[in-house]
Amino acid sequence: MTTASLKQRRDQALGAGAALFYDQPLNIVRGDGVSLFDADGRRYVDMYNNVPCVGHAHPRVVEAMARQQATLNVHSRYLHEGIVAFAERLVALHGPQIESVVFSCSGTEANENALRLARFATGRRGILCTDATYHGNNDLVGALTGLGGREPAHPDIRAIPFPQTFRPLVPGLSGAALTDAYLERLDGAIASLEASGAGVAALIVCSIFANEGLPDVPPGFMARAAERVRAAGGLVIADEVQAGYGRTGRWWGYDGTGFTPDIVVTGKPMGAGLPLAATAASRDLVETFRRRTRYFNTFASSPLQAAVGMAVLDVIEDEGLIDNAGRVGTMLKTALAGRRSRWDAIGDVRGTGLFIGLEMVDAAGAPDPDLASDVANRLKDRCFLTSNAGAFRNVVKIRPPLVFSQDDAAAFLEAFDAVVADLHG
Repeated sequence: MTTASLKQRRDQALGAGAALFYDQPLNIVRGDGVSLFDADGRRYVDMYNNVPCVGHAHPRVVEAMARQQATLNVHSRYLHEGIVAFAERLVALHGPQIESVVFSCSGTEANENALRLARFATGRRGILCTDATYHGNNDLVGALTGLGGREPAHPDIRAIPFPQTFRPLVPGLSGAALTDAYLERLDGAIASLEASGAGVAALIVCSIFANEGLPDVPPGFMARAAERVRAAGGLVIADEVQAGYGRTGRWWGYDGTGFTPDIVVTGKPMGAGLPLAATAASRDLVETFRRRTRYFNTFASSPLQAAVGMAVLDVIEDEGLIDNAGRVGTMLKTALAGRRSRWDAIGDVRGTGLFIGLEMVDAAGAPDPDLASDVANRLKDRCFLTSNAGAFRNVVKIRPPLVFSQDDAAAFLEAFDAVVADLHG
């Protein structure tokens, strides 16, 4: 079957408009480590997917999944030591403020549960987010997505400009003065929620502002923002679906951004492909949520989730993948930053660990989303899979599995240089 005919069948079966990457979509049939293979056997290096964080089809994860499914998989209304042990191990990776877990199946669910925890605990409704964020797809969580200059559809939501140094809120400001400028916008959003009667229930952010384009954040912003939110009676939610599980060279993105969350959300990488997400907080917050909702999810808190979740943590620790992410990521980012002097279309190189963004700009320094898309498509043609993202869709997003090696990075740089030569000479 040709790719075109499969695309026709897909449009019929799923409805035209279901998202696909690349101008010429790929028909991927197999994965192994950092490699993906199409129906013709062509190998691609996956530099985008954070779901298989320990690599595609990792044998220890596959074995744990098969063994548990062959033994027992039921809903959460029975005692099962595996579930308890997994929850205990997960909370132990955080500070003492994180004690208990609500498991679910997706980041959307986990973020909605986090917002409900905050609302129940504070008695307030107001939610603060950035103007270029993404936290999920349902009505409440989806209302936070990519607001830009638009008014939020929900009256209890206020969006603030995402903190960045590359295109500062006030041109010419930097350092502490820039931090103060962003905090002033946060103060205004807090005052607006208080004036509306909603009050502040929570600030929710991706700990590294991934969907905003991995900006370098003005110094001290997040710690001071958290102080202001708590002073207004709210809680701080760290969405670690993209930032966590060793992605940045540390267990959690918030460790690098410099703040302590009250609630932590994790998702995609937890199950390496098995639907698994979590909302973690203090026992008091979680038990208040359980009293108010009697929350139940048929497929969450399952023995299968626990077995696979444990296997993923084992692999990350036993194979030293967090150190690998820091070491290889630093090498790759440094090498890419060195290419800015060769091609002025690279406006900035940002990121931490194995999560790097290349901001593409035009001759005037304005965002160039078409160029970023073109670069991603050309890299795909050379068998390296990235995408374009960020607030202006002009950031080439590099986020490979944590098993990505220095040899893989060297091969990518060779392909990137060839793309630059094609485009720039």
